[in-house]
Amino acid sequence: MAASLGFWRLWALVVGSMIGTGIFLLPSVLAPYGSLSLLGLAVSGTGTLLIALTLGSLARRIPAVGGPYAYTRSALGELPGFLVAWGYWIAICTAIPAMAVAAVGYLAVFVPRLAQDPMLGAASALAIIWLLTSINLAGVRSAGIFQLVTTLLKLLPLFLITGSGLLLGDAGAVPAQNPGNQSWPALISTLALLTMWPFLGFEVATIPADDTIAPKKNIPRALLAGTLTVTLVYLLATYGLMALIPPSRLAGSSSPFADAASLLFGPWGADLVALGALISITGALNATILVAGVMPRAIALEGLFPARFARLNQHQAPAYALLISAMVGSVLIVMNHTQGLVAVYRMLIVLSTLTTLLPYAASAVAELVLQRQDAAKGRRHWGAAAIATAALAFSVVAIVGAGWKDDLYGLLLLAAGLPLYWRGKHVQVPS
Repeated sequence: MAASLGFWRLWALVVGSMIGTGIFLLPSVLAPYGSLSLLGLAVSGTGTLLIALTLGSLARRIPAVGGPYAYTRSALGELPGFLVAWGYWIAICTAIPAMAVAAVGYLAVFVPRLAQDPMLGAASALAIIWLLTSINLAGVRSAGIFQLVTTLLKLLPLFLITGSGLLLGDAGAVPAQNPGNQSWPALISTLALLTMWPFLGFEVATIPADDTIAPKKNIPRALLAGTLTVTLVYLLATYGLMALIPPSRLAGSSSPFADAASLLFGPWGADLVALGALISITGALNATILVAGVMPRAIALEGLFPARFARLNQHQAPAYALLISAMVGSVLIVMNHTQGLVAVYRMLIVLSTLTTLLPYAASAVAELVLQRQDAAKGRRHWGAAAIATAALAFSVVAIVGAGWKDDLYGLLLLAAGLPLYWRGKHVQVPS
């Protein structure tokens, strides 16, 4: 079968994967920092560009399916490759409930009780997860049709509020705040971790390398162009929103873009934006659930995951992987539902971001290892090595920003995958 993904489709994949839930609820999480949150977005955007350039260099070297997993396994070995794949899957499983919670936040515009009753909000998030999981269980075609429709509609609320906020809001009234009185290095590290969430997902362009036209050329270009596009959109959207809503009010909002539209256009504006955000978030969640099934199947086919993850149902969908991923996301919601929507969302994005940063850091190390091998052969690429070093440094800074408790939790989650690794090594992969 001929490859089908050219530059523009890859660019759309990058932008569509990155613009999901983060930009629609993150302003509430960042509100306590005021205009300093823009510094965090700038830092995360720059760090993401460095990581994108590093992944682009690796894609030229190793245009293989699996992206960061394939690069790490090629350069560092089987076990590091597995840990990267496991960490990425954990990040996906954590992102699923985060997106579902964000969707409920905007659904609460139409049913306010969802934001007021933690039990009802949690039940609604669970219903969304399992509805979309059922769509994916029906096969990739069903999931693809749903994804296409939601992607075409997702940018409307961003364009509407961003333009209105920049034109009508008071940008000079946004204060710079440091709520914890942190030192500058600690503050930047914290903001980098929080603002990294909406940038996650750009690496998806590296995963379907076997279905990409000229992958050595188009994957790096799409990574760079898509990341630059999203960075600009995020900076403008966040600043426009903060210019409209005071940080004290924004911090408690479970649907900030809808609140901004209500100020600008009245109730109908809030309903329109909430509907657009809900469609966008649901589309991103659908794509994430799809990846949550495909990623462990790819690892299982190589003998590094239990064989049952590789099996397909009658609709050619990785049913077992999809069900396990949905169950993990459901458990996380049930365990934390009493905290309220914004608090649960913040906890989940920290955990998901932390476990996603591992593949980024490992890819940077893989690039440095390959650069060292090139140097031993008399081929030096100082620019690529410098970019990989900076990408590694950024990833480490963002990981440190989680704090030792979250870092320890992330380490335990990685260690929890080792029994699966050893079990996968001793089972036969289905044909």
